[in-house]
Amino acid sequence: MEDMAGIGKSLIVIGIIIALAGVVLTFFDKIPYLGKLPGDINVEKKNFKFYFPVSTSIIISVLATLILYIINRFFRG
Repeated sequence: MEDMAGIGKSLIVIGIIIALAGVVLTFFDKIPYLGKLPGDINVEKKNFKFYFPVSTSIIISVLATLILYIINRFFRG
């Protein structure tokens, strides 16, 4: 029965992550400065556009790491 509890907790965490991803994607345009930070690479030429959000990727990675760390600490209890 312990395996079922572990699977249940995992499903809850996955559901929360999917819900958070949905909220972020829904309001992504309304988040100020996201995608327009210093360090984001944006090259526009006549017939060519290249965009690589370096700074934004680092910030999102740090936030995701903190959130997953907190969730991990909560479930290890």
